[in-house]
Amino acid sequence: MAHRYHESMLDAACRHFPSIPRNEVMLQTNRLAVCDGLYAEITAEVWDDILHLLHSVEVTRRVEMTLPVPLPLDNQLVPSKVNEQDSCSNDDEAWYVDPNPSGQAPECDDQITIKLVSRSGEIRTTKISREMQVDKFLAQASQIFGYSGLVRAIFGQVRMHANQTIGSYNIEDGDSINIRVNDFTRIKKPVIYLYSPSDIDVSVKLSLIPEWKLSVIYPVVTTEDNGRRLEWNVRTHQDGSLTERDSGLNVSYLFWEAETNSQAASKPQPVDTFNPASSSLDNTDSIVTPVDKVAVYLDNSLKVLGLHTEARTSFITYWLPSILKHEYVALRFVPQAAFERAASLRISPQPDVVTRVFILFKGIRKEDFANWTNARIQAEKDVAWWVNVVGVDPARAGDVTLFRALEWGGMEVLI
Repeated sequence: MAHRYHESMLDAACRHFPSIPRNEVMLQTNRLAVCDGLYAEITAEVWDDILHLLHSVEVTRRVEMTLPVPLPLDNQLVPSKVNEQDSCSNDDEAWYVDPNPSGQAPECDDQITIKLVSRSGEIRTTKISREMQVDKFLAQASQIFGYSGLVRAIFGQVRMHANQTIGSYNIEDGDSINIRVNDFTRIKKPVIYLYSPSDIDVSVKLSLIPEWKLSVIYPVVTTEDNGRRLEWNVRTHQDGSLTERDSGLNVSYLFWEAETNSQAASKPQPVDTFNPASSSLDNTDSIVTPVDKVAVYLDNSLKVLGLHTEARTSFITYWLPSILKHEYVALRFVPQAAFERAASLRISPQPDVVTRVFILFKGIRKEDFANWTNARIQAEKDVAWWVNVVGVDPARAGDVTLFRALEWGGMEVLI
């Protein structure tokens, strides 16, 4: 029966396009989840399997296909890129045919309930229309999870395309859709202070792992190695200011930001290496506290880590707007040695003491607060425990007779 209906469809296509030889007529669709947005040929063998899933079929001229990719349904549904000049859609208009000769519309309820699943496993339930465009669905999912970055949706193993509808992916009531923040993460405002008892010339070299690339620097200098390395040459002054030697700029600190390099092949890293693309916070390594207590907690923690008043104030006021968007906040400081392996800092002459403080934080919803039992207990501990976690020497960091380097920065984890 499937072969007979398929043959009937080919006959109908030939009647509408007599210039196309019958052996070159191809029935295609890009409306199924397995297509991943690419056009795929509908063969007689799969006609019955997908008939009830389609509202229309596109007719094209068979041409040489590129990049064939085996897919389910016994590898009979093969996506391909078709030369647009050989496609029937290049005529006055593409011709779509009804794949259901009986004329009966597939049974479907427009409204379905689905589960949204974040990378961390958090599940939210929502009701949507099958006719909803995926881009509108993504906007709704972002609002539900409180994500501020761009997100993508994955159903099964297929990424959903913004210009498709929910119904085109054959999503059923009760199915789950994975919501992921796009692989683009920005390291915010690491700033480097240099303090020396006398004026000296200093070289500051920063080198990032391949998964990162520099996005903003100041003072501006030439970067190397595809935006992963730079060198500042400055002269320190006893008041803490710096003069960048090439431009003559007088600044309070050196500034850099970085973002995930999506072109880099991710390589396995040591367990204690910091990497923004895979950063996380959990109940064992973080503290969780109500948002109205975060500022005081941070000030106390930064003080014991060796940050002076101006650095603490700049740190807190920079991050506070992002923190105040949440009900509760989980946070942790990254071990200095782990951060160094990801963002190597080489200063010459070598400082007597280097202090690098980097924070990760994320918002926690009230209904999830109970899941952070250990982190809540950790928040009640004396903040001095962060000294050993980060690996700093606060006493030497505050010794004005020494040549000292101080850096602080952070990142909000959105998933």
